[in-house]
Amino acid sequence: MQRGEIYLANFPYGDQPVMKLRPVLLLTGRIGNGSEVIVAYISSVIPSSLLPSDILIDPSQPEHQDTRLKAVSVLRLHKIATIHESSIQRYLGFISAEVQSQVDSILRSLFSL
Repeated sequence: MQRGEIYLANFPYGDQPVMKLRPVLLLTGRIGNGSEVIVAYISSVIPSSLLPSDILIDPSQPEHQDTRLKAVSVLRLHKIATIHESSIQRYLGFISAEVQSQVDSILRSLFSL
């Protein structure tokens, strides 16, 4: 598992003690002894106005084809979580170097790095 890869994983659902299976982007590889990763939420529900921390992913566009997402989706970089490796169910694809650069820039801005 490497940064920039997309997986189906159980992601915390709001303020409820429930996990929901959804696509996530790995923001890190395995941390520590390899049991946890930091991920960002991907949703096919597109908000009416995107936030500065959102990236639209359209799998019909060449730069997004390797994501293997089935629908236009939004990567929501303000919705992140540390999850256990056992929460990850299946590999989907990966983001392009161009999108990874956008992710890096947004995260630097979001966390004032």
